Amino acid sequence: MRKVFFSFAFALSALTAGAQHYYQDYKNPEMLRHASSNDPGRKEVVLPQVNGYNVYKADLHTHTVFSDGHVLPGFRVQEAWMDGLDIMAVTEHVEYRPHEATFVDYLDEYVSKKYDKALNNVIGEKVTSEGIMVDLNYCVRQSQKAAEAYGITIIPGCEITRNGTTVGHFNALFTTDNNTIYDPDPVKAVKNAKAQGALVLHNHPGWTRKNIDFTETEKVLYGEGLIDGVEVMNGDEFYPGIVDRTQERGLFISANSDIHTTTAKEYRLTGSIRPMTLVFAKDKSLESIKEALLADRTLALGFNTVCGEEQLLKDFFNAGVKTQVVNVDSKGRSTVMLTNCTSVTYLIKVGNSNPRYLNPFSTISIRSAEGGSSLKFEVLNMFSGEKEHPTVEISF
Repeated sequence: MRKVFFSFAFALSALTAGAQHYYQDYKNPEMLRHASSNDPGRKEVVLPQVNGYNVYKADLHTHTVFSDGHVLPGFRVQEAWMDGLDIMAVTEHVEYRPHEATFVDYLDEYVSKKYDKALNNVIGEKVTSEGIMVDLNYCVRQSQKAAEAYGITIIPGCEITRNGTTVGHFNALFTTDNNTIYDPDPVKAVKNAKAQGALVLHNHPGWTRKNIDFTETEKVLYGEGLIDGVEVMNGDEFYPGIVDRTQERGLFISANSDIHTTTAKEYRLTGSIRPMTLVFAKDKSLESIKEALLADRTLALGFNTVCGEEQLLKDFFNAGVKTQVVNVDSKGRSTVMLTNCTSVTYLIKVGNSNPRYLNPFSTISIRSAEGGSSLKFEVLNMFSGEKEHPTVEISF
């Protein structure tokens, strides 16, 4: 009998505990909602201020259903906010928009059943021998409207898309009219974008290729000074040699998702931060962002690898990692605490010792050499060149 009573009491307590995971809907008192169904919210990516600049998190390469992506603009903007971004560029393909045939088939069938012949003819006129004639600024406007609810800055843009192996792909950023960019000659298309005051980003320079050598088109674009930046990271791709290219040619360095599916699938569910271009700017207005890109004040962050100009990498590290000497022994060896106050993981190596991770929001202890008044170490997951890592020196 006691056993039965115990089982009943246990079941009742479990039921009561389970009920506590629900709350009463404010509109319908006879409906309960599960507490865990709430919006998970924004994942904050914490970065320091550096040299008087805010460090803004940007994705300069994204796609939606208005080219070959899988989601609508409103979702893409909300996703950017949830991933911790401050800035998102809208860069639909100009020449490659495979979903439009499905849209037109749907609209043509729907219009023919529901509306008069005159309206149906208007829909029909959108299909020509050259493809579907649409407003290539529409996705930008939809993204800008959605971004108002999240405080995300939208950079208007598009992707000039030709054969990736023999020509290359290029994002035009800060465009004013995507409808006037296309030209059969890709160089002319890039010049059309530049005529609008756009900056041009060379996308995934090794995609579908055996190396990162220039195509004939790229030789012309670089030779005429039409390229402003290069992606060193695109999704899970990383091109260390591009770090040298950006430094040698004075181009801004960039890391982007080129997202087509969802960043939850590609990054968050695996515990990764999506690739980001870190923009060092006074504010996140279009004017300030553009000025920062033109001044090459960017770093590329992807999969806890940071790339860029050596001094900016050092300044970024020093601004986010605090140091404290807690002890000096009889031989003059200092015990130094390094505290990482950011969301970025660092891999550091002191002299000939084994590398050590300095994880986000954590502290590690390092001992200096005898009589030393400073501590030097390489940051191995920072790249200031294809095979170069910055050395940070801390004096005490």
